[in-house]
Amino acid sequence: MALSPTQVQNFLDADPAIDVQISGVKGSSPREVGAWMLVSAHDVIGTIGGGQLEYMMTDEARKMLRNGQSSKHLDVPLGPEIGQCCGGHVRINLAVAASEMILQRSEAERFAQPDILIFGAGHVGKALARALSLLPVNPILIDQRESELPSIKGVEKRLSPLPEAELRDAKPGSAIVVLTHDHALDFLIAGEALSLGHFSYVGMIGSKTKRATFKSWLREAYDGDVDAGKLICPIGVQKGTDKRPEIIAAFVVAEIMQTLDQMGQLVANHTGGGMVDAR
Repeated sequence: MALSPTQVQNFLDADPAIDVQISGVKGSSPREVGAWMLVSAHDVIGTIGGGQLEYMMTDEARKMLRNGQSSKHLDVPLGPEIGQCCGGHVRINLAVAASEMILQRSEAERFAQPDILIFGAGHVGKALARALSLLPVNPILIDQRESELPSIKGVEKRLSPLPEAELRDAKPGSAIVVLTHDHALDFLIAGEALSLGHFSYVGMIGSKTKRATFKSWLREAYDGDVDAGKLICPIGVQKGTDKRPEIIAAFVVAEIMQTLDQMGQLVANHTGGGMVDAR
């Protein structure tokens, strides 16, 4: 999940900080160009990939704070010399954190994240919203029932008497997940999403039988002009027999994130080609 402007502002208000950013990558690295973190004398937010690289850069940033140094540029090989096995090479820029610039960066990253519109705040919808709130996407939970919309940190909530109308202003490339309390409403929303044709993922909760019924409905409702082939239903198709909302949500999240990654919708560049080292 990208750092929110509020998180950044609160961090910068607390203590002076150093902005640590990956500016260049050769070969494999824990994170991509542009990955960043903020380091104060006592705290860190964000990440450049964990492991020895992050430990070393945290130490360098705190030396800068102690010595009153304003900027530094380091070239770091990611090999046995530092106890990291990525095998690549990174360039790191460290500079005294400029509040306005970093807030703009944070806002731009959050805006660039894909929206995930979740239609239906039932058990699975809530579980899905909570799981997505931890990831670099913008989950939006939509329902007609005010009493069902929960307070979940990092999740936008919309009370809408006509949920399908929310699709018309949705960003192209957004992911759409349909799991309301009403099959007819599910069909209406899924049909509208498919007819617009510019979403990266359109999924509807249900069985193969529900999918077949929807295909017949879609053919009649849109005179055969809209293809049901792009609909994912059932969703989270790799899931096992466990029907708990949190388990279903986990499989659906994996399915959505894989689709977004394949379509290049995620914020990260993946320039380094390596996995994040969480050691």
